[in-house]
Amino acid sequence: MQTHFLPRQLAVLLLAGLACAFAGNHIAARIAFDDGAGLLLAILCRSGVTLLVLGVLVCARRESIRLGPAVAGWQLVMGVLIGVQSFCIYSAVARIPVGLALLVVNLSPVFLALFTWLLGGPAPTRRAALIMAGILGGLLLALDVPALLGGEGRMGARWGEGVMFSLVGAAVFGAAMWISENRLSRMAGAVRSMMTMGLVFVVATLASVVEVVPDGLSLPESAGGWLALSCLVLLYGAAFSTLFTLMPRLDIARNAPVLNVEPVAGLVFGWLILGQQLNGIQILGGAVVVAGILLLAYRRQG
Repeated sequence: MQTHFLPRQLAVLLLAGLACAFAGNHIAARIAFDDGAGLLLAILCRSGVTLLVLGVLVCARRESIRLGPAVAGWQLVMGVLIGVQSFCIYSAVARIPVGLALLVVNLSPVFLALFTWLLGGPAPTRRAALIMAGILGGLLLALDVPALLGGEGRMGARWGEGVMFSLVGAAVFGAAMWISENRLSRMAGAVRSMMTMGLVFVVATLASVVEVVPDGLSLPESAGGWLALSCLVLLYGAAFSTLFTLMPRLDIARNAPVLNVEPVAGLVFGWLILGQQLNGIQILGGAVVVAGILLLAYRRQG
C-alpha cells in the first residue's frame, strides 16, 4: 500500500509543534519539582498515561505484540535505557536551565554516530567529525566554560550535577537509538514505544519500592504544582502519541531533524515562563550546537 505523505510544510509545522510540546513538558516538570513534586512521581505519571494511550493505539491497529527471545532481550535493554534517560533528563532540568539541559541531551546523535562506529559500523567521515568538533565547541560556549576558566563565572554543585546528568542522558539515549535502529527496526513503532513505556513504568516503580531516589514520590505542595504535573503528563502523552500515530504520514526520513528545535523552544519557554536567562556567548554556543546537530542529522539521512 502506498503511503500518502502530508504536504511537507504541514508535516514540518506539526513536528515543530511536537518539539515545542516536548520542551513544554520539561518546563512543566521544572515547575512541579520546584513545588515539591518527586522525580519518580513525574516519571510514573508520564510513562503510565503514555502507556495507556499507546496501548489503545496498538489495540485499535490490531498490531501483534509477540516477540522472539532475541528481540525481547533487546527490548528489555531498550526499556531500561529509556528509564535511565528519563531519570537523567528530569534530574538535569531540576538543577540547571531547561533549555541548557535539553541542549546537552540533544547531543545523542553524536553519541549514536560514535556507538555505531565502535560497534562495527562505518567510521564518521571527515566532514562529520568536523561537525561534531564544532558541536563540542558550541557546547563549551553554551556551558560558559570560557568564563569559568577565566574566573568570571561560578559553577555550583547543582550546576555540575545537572550538566553530568544531561551528558549521561545523551549517551544513554544514543545507545537506545542504536538498539532501535539495529536490533528493533522490524518492530512496529507503536508496539516498540508501548513496550518501552511499560518498561520505564516498571523501572520507576522498582526504583520507588527500593527508595533509590529520596522523596521520589513526594506530592506537589500547591495547586500550581499539581497543575504543572498535569501539564507535564498532557504535553508529553499528547506529543508522543501524536508522533507515532502520524509518523507514517510525516515523511520522517526527510523531516525528523525538525524535532531538534526542542532545545531552542526550551530556551525560549525557560526565558518567558521561568525567567531563566543565558548570556550572549551561551546563546551563540547553543545556536552552534543546534546547527551542528541539524547538519549531522541531515547528513545521516542523505
